[in-house]
Amino acid sequence: MKADIKKKSLRRLSLIRGQVDGLIKMVDTERYCVDIIIQSSAIKEALSGVEDLVLENHLTTHVVEQMKSGKRKKAVAEILKVYKLAQKKK
Repeated sequence: MKADIKKKSLRRLSLIRGQVDGLIKMVDTERYCVDIIIQSSAIKEALSGVEDLVLENHLTTHVVEQMKSGKRKKAVAEILKVYKLAQKKK
């Protein structure tokens, strides 16, 4: 993994951990449902940001190497797999 992407991903995951801890406390203390949903949604968005970083890393490293080494079919299959996963989120 590229050093800058790894650093950004770990920082974001650390923040997400704090958000999840906060969400647990919100549920435990029976906070207003809409507030819990808003916090949960924020966590999902943050995780999506981490996914974007990891995908960027994969495309700029592994996929490029696969294409260069003649594993084009594998590279295309992986890209399509990620694309299909993204479509399921919609």
